[in-house]
Amino acid sequence: MTHSTITEPAISDLVHQFYGKVREDDLISEIFNDTIGDNWEPHLATMVNFWSSVMLTSGAYKGNPAIKHNRLGGLKPEFFPRWLALFEETAKELFDASVAEAFTEKAHRIAASLQAHAMGVPQIKEL
Repeated sequence: MTHSTITEPAISDLVHQFYGKVREDDLISEIFNDTIGDNWEPHLATMVNFWSSVMLTSGAYKGNPAIKHNRLGGLKPEFFPRWLALFEETAKELFDASVAEAFTEKAHRIAASLQAHAMGVPQIKEL
């Protein structure tokens, strides 16, 4: 499903506002700030490319999120629902309901995959 309001600038707004919340969050800010340090701009650019690839099939993101997240120490299962809640909140603030739902639907799938991979749960592959 494509939405005309899902554009590169809209994705950039979502990413920047979302990670602004992440950086201030009591539960998950520490793991992000400890991992990213002062290198937020490259991370934000990567996340804009990632979401552009996810939502617009732009191919702008080159990488493997599962491998990146596996390298993180200190990931806890409770981080994922908080990440999703902040993401969903931000999407709902920026977009109408159908666009916010399109983003959050993808975010839930991505989070489930990353959590399963990071926590050592084998993935079920579709036949």
